[in-house]
Amino acid sequence: MRHMLIKGLVATAVVAALTGCNNSDDDKVPTTCAEAGSACTTFTVLHTNDNHGRFWQSEYGEYGMAARKTLIDQIRDEVESRGSQVLLLSGGDINTGVPESDMQDAVPDFIGMNLIGYDAMAVGNHEFDNPLDIVQMQRKLADFPMLAANIYDKVSGKRYFDPYKVFHINGLRIAVIGLTTVDTAKIGNPEYLTNLEFTDPQVEIKKVIKEIKDAKAADLIFATTHMGHYANAASGSNAPGDVSLARALNEGDLQAIIGGHSQNPVCMEPGNESYAAFNRGDECKPDQQKGTYIMQAHEWGKYVGRADFEYFNGELHLASYKLVPVNLMVLDAYGTPALAVKGDKKSTTLVPGTSQIDEDIGVLQVLRPYQEKGQALLDVIIGNTDGMLVGERNIVRFEQTNLGHLLARAQSQYKLVNSDFGIMNSGGVRASIPAGNITYRDVLTVQPFGNMVAKAKMKGSDITQYLNTVATISVDSGGYAQFDGIKMAVDCDAKKVTVNDINGKGFSENEEYTFSISTFSAAGGDKYPVISATSIEVADALVLRDFIETKKDIKVADFNPVAGDITYTSAGGEVKGCPAAPKLQYKA
Repeated sequence: MRHMLIKGLVATAVVAALTGCNNSDDDKVPTTCAEAGSACTTFTVLHTNDNHGRFWQSEYGEYGMAARKTLIDQIRDEVESRGSQVLLLSGGDINTGVPESDMQDAVPDFIGMNLIGYDAMAVGNHEFDNPLDIVQMQRKLADFPMLAANIYDKVSGKRYFDPYKVFHINGLRIAVIGLTTVDTAKIGNPEYLTNLEFTDPQVEIKKVIKEIKDAKAADLIFATTHMGHYANAASGSNAPGDVSLARALNEGDLQAIIGGHSQNPVCMEPGNESYAAFNRGDECKPDQQKGTYIMQAHEWGKYVGRADFEYFNGELHLASYKLVPVNLMVLDAYGTPALAVKGDKKSTTLVPGTSQIDEDIGVLQVLRPYQEKGQALLDVIIGNTDGMLVGERNIVRFEQTNLGHLLARAQSQYKLVNSDFGIMNSGGVRASIPAGNITYRDVLTVQPFGNMVAKAKMKGSDITQYLNTVATISVDSGGYAQFDGIKMAVDCDAKKVTVNDINGKGFSENEEYTFSISTFSAAGGDKYPVISATSIEVADALVLRDFIETKKDIKVADFNPVAGDITYTSAGGEVKGCPAAPKLQYKA
């Protein structure tokens, strides 16, 4: 009886306490981590994306995996000293971009990621620039999972990669789902994708979330994606990205997206759907859609994204977010690190508010042999140019440039092609060539993919139909085409072209003409129509090298776009390329 009485008194006391909680500050629902006390769990997510072979620092001493290792170790030490933990994720595209990496199948990059201690990565579209045996080699080399829920093996019908992994971080179970842009089937190398199927990420993530929830496998669900961030879901010619993904889900199903692919710092203006005017070292507010935080850390390891989270009352809160620069310099008006002159010495200036990050000695020792390998070949001078050959992503995907025309001409005039005109997809142009000497390193930096050059033949009427699609692909996409040897007017609104001349021969719908194109584009890459073309089995970079070595002296005036040769019109006015689709207006 005594035990029953005590239990009754305890129950009565509990009820009384609960009844009076509305008037007690001590029993109010906590609104901050400090108020929640031990009921609040903290953790930090660090992230990078679109490494593109940048395992070594730039010529100006910026970024590089050795400095990234030092920075991440410093953050880990700080976080763990507070009794918390770090989760390190990559948004993919480890492959393609720097010759030293490309020639070694990104082995140094994956080794560097192992040394830094990545926990998982999204599979990027550029992971398929190589044959699948290279992908398998990289999977075995990586000490972390490569995640992609929406890539299937056509033969077995099973997923080619793990769809997700659950991490135990400071007492929380965090499931991380991997997703890859469905555009990979078109912008990846078609020759290597025959046996793979890329399904709709919005469909696949719902399947995986249900699986995780049914199994009660996680407290929180994140996604690491390689799909791109497009403000207010305006993806233009690109496949839907992270914003569309978040909006397709029920609020609360997905807590955060750590992204990649569009290679932009996702920093938003407060209270609207527009990007902030972000400069190196600025504050950064990530996007948030239907309760899902969306983050992306630009490219190349220039920044390490840092998200400090707090979890209490069954809800996730973002305590702070920043993009931490990795030895980034102040840029001049030309987009290169500005030089400060002190006496007779020149030096670059770090972004204000940051300090120099020392490179990790162990990482340097491991990666240095990869950096040094093949230097003799890369640094051979093969020619020179009297001015800048423009191939920067934010220009070559928006207008005709001299480098775009040079590449198209080099392929169309190659001895085994000898065609009437050339077409070059801007997605295959990865860098500019500055004035001065040109080395093989420059060539491989501009064209790192190893695509073969091909020759196609069509009647004039078929060329018109083909160009109705190719020439009207919108700007801000890899499919925006650079042309050489053809004159035409492009009506973006009607999606039709009028060809005026090919190779100085005039133009007839009934005549046959030939043109050069990469095997990548001919096979349907970058959303080009699939066409019959004869591959000459010579890589585009070797064709470019041959062209420069033969010319020796490259005069930019010979390749600058000629006014009136190719014109674009939209909404009654002249433009430099067909505009992307207008931004969608989102209503909650």
